[in-house]
Amino acid sequence: MEEIDPATTFALIGQITAVPGKREELIGYLTAGSAGMPGNLAYEIWRDRGEENSVWITEVWQDNASHKASLALPQVQEAIRQARPIMAGFGARAEVERVGARS
Repeated sequence: MEEIDPATTFALIGQITAVPGKREELIGYLTAGSAGMPGNLAYEIWRDRGEENSVWITEVWQDNASHKASLALPQVQEAIRQARPIMAGFGARAEVERVGARS
């Protein structure tokens, strides 16, 4: 992973809920759409252990501009198009700032 500069890094954590029974399909679209995003330092998808239709996504970007630019990438647009019909909604979302880490 590239070095993270807390002064410029943009990071967020967000929850997406799939329609019942479609979480794995949603994960597939999110995974496929996240390949080759310039400026992306980390993109992780997590199954929510307490909500069977929910996933959490953590994203770390070199800067906010890289994140915004990613939304126009063809593979991201295609993932959004495919995932939209099976998305039940969005939960919590937080923009976060790194204050510590351990290797």
